[in-house]
Amino acid sequence: MTSAPSRVGRIGTFVTSTFGGERVRAYVPPPLPPNPPLDLAAILSKVEIANRELGRLDGVATVLPSTNLFIWMYLRKEALLSSQIEGTQSSLSDLLLLENEVMPNVPIDDVREVSNYIAAMEHGLQRIKSGFPLSLRLVREMHDILLSSGRGAAKQPGEFRTSQNWIGGTRPGNALFVPPPPDQLARCLSDLESFLHQREIYPVLIRAALAHVQFETIHPFLDGNGRLGRLLITLMLCEDGALSQPTLYLSLYLKTHRQEYYNLLQSVREKGDWEAWMFFFLDGVTSTSRQGFDTAQRLLSLFQQDEQKISKLGRASATALQLHTDFKRHPVLTVPSAAQRLRLSQPTIQSALSHLQDLSIVTEITGQRRDRVYSYSRYLSILDEGTEPLSPA
Repeated sequence: MTSAPSRVGRIGTFVTSTFGGERVRAYVPPPLPPNPPLDLAAILSKVEIANRELGRLDGVATVLPSTNLFIWMYLRKEALLSSQIEGTQSSLSDLLLLENEVMPNVPIDDVREVSNYIAAMEHGLQRIKSGFPLSLRLVREMHDILLSSGRGAAKQPGEFRTSQNWIGGTRPGNALFVPPPPDQLARCLSDLESFLHQREIYPVLIRAALAHVQFETIHPFLDGNGRLGRLLITLMLCEDGALSQPTLYLSLYLKTHRQEYYNLLQSVREKGDWEAWMFFFLDGVTSTSRQGFDTAQRLLSLFQQDEQKISKLGRASATALQLHTDFKRHPVLTVPSAAQRLRLSQPTIQSALSHLQDLSIVTEITGQRRDRVYSYSRYLSILDEGTEPLSPA
């Protein structure tokens, strides 16, 4: 019976770092790919399953009649979930209210963080589609957008850190984990960038899983590392063609299994246990892809049922169908905003809204006589699944 190969080569080294006059041990990871190499015999079957489900999700998103709508909403769901992992308390409705220029019911900085995530991802995807490579420069550009407003705006947006940071605890001396010191960042990041370009080494799902952990371990920014590291997964899948559009909201799985997620990141650092992380990551891609596919099918069924109801309105159906189409893109809206987009008068919009309310398709959510806001409630309830903010620790 042969013993398992040693993982010593996969474990980084500790170096001395100083913060506030305190000397601490900071961790410097070895470069990717892992050495000894991954046990592919144990991993590839899960890669095949995850790829199949990912392809199924990508396929349903490209054949639906409202392809851009699903991309638009899935992107917002991923942005919201990734931000919630970091502690924001905003909901999908809060984000949609802000986009309608209506004040949400939570601190505005929470919602802006989600909005910034969307803008950062859209920027990254646009750059990649134009032929710009996934690189440190692009990562910094996205970080600049991610922290352009909100709580992180004072934490060097778009710039790699020049001071020691830490994860958990109140200072590096009592932290759960201390990333590489500033003088080690350039080498660590250069190694990571080189790995991002080695597209022939492993299938893209494995490379994305490896790169995510490495980015989180390096923790190159003062703030926003978690969100940007999760965004990196989507960008790698889109750059490689595994996804044609950003329809995978993997952060739903990472949020649901948040403690296991953190434990596995730490296990890679302390024990070199990349395989356990791979199993978790690939199971997450499989699970989330299936949920995304199911969500798309349920939404399509809802739209068809409601369109059939509206078509029975007679002469009023034409405007009501127009407004219903606008509700698909804007599940929370106001009369002025819908009137402007559809180039119809506000009384015409109000009349169509009354019909949609009578059919129990939309509801008014403020209870006010003025400045009323309307919601496509069943649509939102499907999208909202899993997006409840985490309880404050």
